[in-house]
Amino acid sequence: MSRVDLRGRAIAITGASSGIGAATAVECARAGMRVAISARRTERLEAVAERIRTIGGAVVVFACDVSRESECFAFIERASAEIGPLHGVFANAGYGVETPSLDMTNSEWEAMLRTNFWGTLWIVRAAVAQMREKPEPATGESRGHVLVCSSCLSKIGAPYHAAYSASKACQDHLARALRHELASERIDVSSVHPIGTSTEFFDELERNSPRSQGLSSSNTSLQPPERVARAVVACLRKPRGEVWTSAATRIALGLGTAFPSIADWGVARYMRSHMRE
Repeated sequence: MSRVDLRGRAIAITGASSGIGAATAVECARAGMRVAISARRTERLEAVAERIRTIGGAVVVFACDVSRESECFAFIERASAEIGPLHGVFANAGYGVETPSLDMTNSEWEAMLRTNFWGTLWIVRAAVAQMREKPEPATGESRGHVLVCSSCLSKIGAPYHAAYSASKACQDHLARALRHELASERIDVSSVHPIGTSTEFFDELERNSPRSQGLSSSNTSLQPPERVARAVVACLRKPRGEVWTSAATRIALGLGTAFPSIADWGVARYMRSHMRE
């Protein structure tokens, strides 16, 4: 596939009030895209929107709680009405907790899956429905591009993060399945697999985890969100199935999948070095 010219194309991004979502919105605007951003905290969204406007970008802001199906569909409908037919959607909203897996209540498990997975499914379903309404593209061109912000943890069940890992694995499997199911319709689908990223995600995780073991907050090998954002825009320009920002992590997790005992050794070693006493 030839390189996609992003100038003037529209993209909708969830979870864009901070972190990876905010950085990606700014980077998409730098690439000339029209951007619709959403999150629950509209005051934070306005700050992101102002950054985009200062660089001459086009942006619209919407409140959206992705744990509510109706709000997901409303966001996509309003976004396309404001900035034009969507070329891209980046399902990025999500959160994590660090707690013993069996101590999480049913409602806590359901809440995380509802936001991280169901919110992704609803946003993608709404966006794809609109992409399907677009005219048949010229030979070699794409009708649209779906990106799902999964995680490196989608490839491994992390201790004290089982619900988060499971939700990210659900996203990963959904993206892979859709990549094949939508190929004949010329809709590209990519999953994004960040490693630990320097955002407020970890601050929120600690606040939401009264029994945190420090496995996440003690991680000092964090990448900036702008690195993920640049990788996402690169994928929009030249679509590929998976987006990784750490080749070493990708290789290690691939080996861990092929050799589970190696994965168990690595996880146990990490826990010994990072868990609070």
